[in-house]
Amino acid sequence: MTRLSVNLNKIALLRNSRASGLPSVTHAATVALGAGARGITVHPRPDARHVREGDVHDLAALLEGYPQAEFNIEGNPFHNLLPISLAVRPAQCTLVPDEAGALTSSFGWQLPARASELEPVIARLRAAGIRVSLFMDPLPETMRLARELGADRIELYTEAYARHPDDRAVLGRYVESAQAARAAGLGVNAGHDLNLANIGRFVAAAAPVEEVSIGHALIGDALEVGLAAAVQAYAEAIAQANQARPPSGTSGEPR
Repeated sequence: MTRLSVNLNKIALLRNSRASGLPSVTHAATVALGAGARGITVHPRPDARHVREGDVHDLAALLEGYPQAEFNIEGNPFHNLLPISLAVRPAQCTLVPDEAGALTSSFGWQLPARASELEPVIARLRAAGIRVSLFMDPLPETMRLARELGADRIELYTEAYARHPDDRAVLGRYVESAQAARAAGLGVNAGHDLNLANIGRFVAAAAPVEEVSIGHALIGDALEVGLAAAVQAYAEAIAQANQARPPSGTSGEPR
């Protein structure tokens, strides 16, 4: 079953606008986990504009009380991600090639161009017992290269799908990429701009998807219905998509 990991960056961004410490990132994590989230994701950036290093440590301590949940730390391994992750040792590190001042992640790793940089980083994280996922564009031919570098999973960067959810050719590229990743021995995660309107179709078509990481849209929905209700709605959408998934070895989208 696909795990829902809730990204709390937007909670931290709001918290940072005042000195009161509200809203609490750890409290938001507790609410999300109580409502059915199976993981927590954060993406600390060098400028600490949202999640800060202290939040990462606080969340790691909190998650010790939730053995069913996984902690996923995202970020660029050539910025501040590596020392934080090696100190905390989350279940998973998702390596993202974003620029230091980027508003958000906007592209996946270029392989084989950056393979020599990534390989020792991946080896170091895996030696520490941390699962490694690479943030990747939907390019089937690059999946084998990701596995050869030592990655355990890839996270498909889903913005193109989210912009054109009814385009069968676009979704088809993601389905092919997910199949290529699994054929290479990689698990498949997904994230970026997934929301209640498009997540079900993606999860069913690209199945099996190990994890989806959702922050921006989910927190936006939470402003209307509350955080617990928003998490429950996403968890239900994912569960329905898993129940609708096609038989093993087939695609949910016709070619």
